[in-house]
Amino acid sequence: MELDAPRNIKHIDELQWSTSLMRNEHEIYGTHPESRILFLNVNILDSTGALPYRGDVFIEGERISAVGTVPNVEELKSDPKVRVFRGRGRTLMSGLGDGHAHFSWNGGDLDRQGELKIEEHTLLTMRSAQCFLDSGYTMCFGAASAKERLDVVIRNAINAGDIPGPRYLANGQEMARRGGELVGGITAFADGPEEMRQVIRQHVNVGVDNVKLSMSGEEITEIRSAQDCYFTDEETAACVDEAHKHGRMLCAHARARDSVKMCIRHGVEAIYHASYIDEEGMDMLEKAKMHHVVVPAINWLIATLNEAEAFGYTHEKAEKVGYGRELDAAVAALREMHRRGIVVLPGGDYGFAWTPHGTYARDLEYFVKLLGFTPHEAVIAATAGVAKLMRRPAELGKIQPGYYADCILVDGNPLDDISVLQDHDKLNVICINGRVHKAGHKEYVPPPVAGQDGNRHVIVPDAEFPEIRKAMQKQY
Repeated sequence: MELDAPRNIKHIDELQWSTSLMRNEHEIYGTHPESRILFLNVNILDSTGALPYRGDVFIEGERISAVGTVPNVEELKSDPKVRVFRGRGRTLMSGLGDGHAHFSWNGGDLDRQGELKIEEHTLLTMRSAQCFLDSGYTMCFGAASAKERLDVVIRNAINAGDIPGPRYLANGQEMARRGGELVGGITAFADGPEEMRQVIRQHVNVGVDNVKLSMSGEEITEIRSAQDCYFTDEETAACVDEAHKHGRMLCAHARARDSVKMCIRHGVEAIYHASYIDEEGMDMLEKAKMHHVVVPAINWLIATLNEAEAFGYTHEKAEKVGYGRELDAAVAALREMHRRGIVVLPGGDYGFAWTPHGTYARDLEYFVKLLGFTPHEAVIAATAGVAKLMRRPAELGKIQPGYYADCILVDGNPLDDISVLQDHDKLNVICINGRVHKAGHKEYVPPPVAGQDGNRHVIVPDAEFPEIRKAMQKQY
């Protein structure tokens, strides 16, 4: 376990968003106000930058009420109305966050998503939302929806307590110029500042929280290079002005050098990918780092280069179109961003065939192995960092009194092995909004002790019990 304080906590705290942005008031309903949950003897990883420490955590209703030392803990332990989880030294931490989520990506051929009927697509999107929560993710920033209202209706159903899923900021279809789209069937087209303003107003009327601009190409298309930029300064400025006028945050597919610079010049808050940023762009980003985050979706590059062959996209093909070159450029750029204090957050582009739903925590391992993050910094980015992007840093992303009780109990220590967060079997308890989403039967049965039941437990066994899953909960 590293002893140095995580460097990115300061820079996350310093992020400042435009005062014009709408306050995100989304709440999740369904938690009984008298619900009480007590975690005993847990290793508390609180995402403040402090090292983990042993203690107890008490949850009342939707929120955490005590951390470390819990008043009247002995009385609470014997109260049959309090749900007690015995941590036995396991790690209790905030639920994770994804800064570039696509609930409606179909896990297969993205080119055919536009052909998927709305009924089936709604069910698929609902299942993806649940998969995020099953994977320990309690916060997601929507990065584009395959159909106009899919993100919005799923967000609303989660907030109503009707379906399981993380806290979600919904997006609409990504907006691209005609001739600059990545996937036509899932794109909102607009050319020029005025038509772009019109499309953004339409998105706002639908109820989105975020607006996505598709500004650069993507090598897999073979006709639109990742180094090409399709937006003009005038168009980008108009999009930012219109979105901010309605209180919406922006994100942008911006791999190309020029698209990254436009995002910085005009105030696009979340810059996706940024693979081909140059030295001038890096300097611009460093100067404006209080107003931007970069979400690279690094797993997409790695998986497309090395793991897509089973789906017909060979390593040789990926190298030929430029993914090896882009990965090298992206890793060098992202390491430099982290060194300069630019906030880099995990997440993105899960839901393709070779980046399947349920594997989201791979990003955190790559942050450590490739981008120069310590495990603690990767955890901070995925918790407090995404909470800041969600514009709720005083309520989400930490194990602190007053914060929403969105937390996971992990059988292991992510600061010793960040990959433990990829193992769903190690995510023993998942809570959101003060409700238990997942807990195995073993969590509810206290272990036998010597002397119990007429001293029949002289050798105390560690009995194994099958895990009980809710009817809607899937195995991934």
